[in-house]
Amino acid sequence: MKNTFIPSNIDLKQQWYIVDAKDKCLGRLSTKVATLLRGKNKSIFTPAQDIGDYVIIINANKIMLSGKKSIKKTYFRHSGRPGGKTIESFESLQRRIPERILEKSIKGMLPKNRLGRKLFTKLKVYKGQDHPHLAQKPQIIEL
Repeated sequence: MKNTFIPSNIDLKQQWYIVDAKDKCLGRLSTKVATLLRGKNKSIFTPAQDIGDYVIIINANKIMLSGKKSIKKTYFRHSGRPGGKTIESFESLQRRIPERILEKSIKGMLPKNRLGRKLFTKLKVYKGQDHPHLAQKPQIIEL
């Protein structure tokens, strides 16, 4: 074969998937979702193209960590101002904004360039069962 196949927009069929995060391990769920977002599960995967699918994660407030990580794990952010450092534990962040835990974990597994920023917009995380994407007819996928 002399020619390299590069998929075009005609070849792409992007689907919507729902993942239930209830009682799932954070890291294992994040790697599988990042693979779906990137499109690595497809036979036409190309590293420089966006061929991934849309992923909806529900029940983000019921995510689990193994061992004593739920006590020891911390999240760091900085406002950019002097003395603007904030360190927050996993438990307090899960009470306050449970979606951010999964978003931060999955974003770290995507490429650090404009393709990664575009892929991240295909991730939708909700803390409860309800989501506004019923019109897209998402498929429930068990990870």
